[in-house]
Amino acid sequence: MFEKTGILVVNLGSPDAPTPSAVRRYLAQFLSDPRVLDINPVGRAALLHGVILRTRPKKSAAAYAKIWSPEGSPLLVHGRALVRALAPLLPGREVVLAMRYGNPSIEAGLDTLRARGCDRIIVFPLYPQYASSSTGSTLEAVYKAVAERWNTPWVQVVPPYYDDPGFIDAFAAVGQPVLDDFKPDHILMSFHGLPERHMRKSDDSGQHCLTRDDCCATITAANRNCYRAQCVATAKQLAKKLGLGDADYTICFQSRLGRTPWIKPYTDEVLGEMGRAGKKRLAVFCPAFTADCLETLEEIGMRAQEDFQHAGGQAVKLVPSLNSHPRWVEAAAALILRTDRGLPVVAEAS
Repeated sequence: MFEKTGILVVNLGSPDAPTPSAVRRYLAQFLSDPRVLDINPVGRAALLHGVILRTRPKKSAAAYAKIWSPEGSPLLVHGRALVRALAPLLPGREVVLAMRYGNPSIEAGLDTLRARGCDRIIVFPLYPQYASSSTGSTLEAVYKAVAERWNTPWVQVVPPYYDDPGFIDAFAAVGQPVLDDFKPDHILMSFHGLPERHMRKSDDSGQHCLTRDDCCATITAANRNCYRAQCVATAKQLAKKLGLGDADYTICFQSRLGRTPWIKPYTDEVLGEMGRAGKKRLAVFCPAFTADCLETLEEIGMRAQEDFQHAGGQAVKLVPSLNSHPRWVEAAAALILRTDRGLPVVAEAS
């Protein structure tokens, strides 16, 4: 009779302010995570403190300043709006927002839910596709924070929902009006990139991921945890929902960092190829992001436009992310409720 459920909605995070000092604190926390920068500790510390934190904060702060609002970072603003919209659809449950890095922290979110009497916690990562550097890191942080408490809550997790019909329908509902109005001559499905080594590490067999060109064509036992394979599955389902043929869209990966190979093709290179091939109007979906952020608004919404025009194109149109769109709110609530009831995340087609 005393059991109460709390929903911990978690996204990756952003700095507290668009300033070099705030960005430096954020990057120091983010890139100190061995699931993100998965190299030996000595090398990670040398790279982070000897190179990245000396050069990147000023540049990233300038980029954040372009998208910042009086209410804060877009990721935080959209996260709060999502939590407010979810609450009425999850009666009897407490819903709070947390960030893996920065504020509000996971620890603060758990404290809030505890103060509200919640002994059961459902963690809802706002990452549709699984990656050790996002979902895995978030769950590790949640489990560590829970383990430190004398009264440990019962924890459930919403699994990856990269091909959930509600998630796909929500992105199509956001994107279709943009396509109808903008009338692009090609569409990009741009996902956040990751180092190739992360894909290989996700393959328990050690014999599938990145061993052939079509390794991500279907989800198998070997690549069931592969981020790239899940991105491909998302793109295929979204294209099908939008009525796109294989020639109408290109899957690509953005935001690479450093000199090691990342999963391909690279979005910035695809933009150049499209411009040189005579494409004039590109629409870009970013289906790895459920909320607009630096990577969507600045990297695609601003820089991609410049890159495309430099290559001979005319216009790039960013399709907004799901943010707190009503269809996404409904889909997210359904994912949470199915997890709460012990049901599969992906509902059977009606």
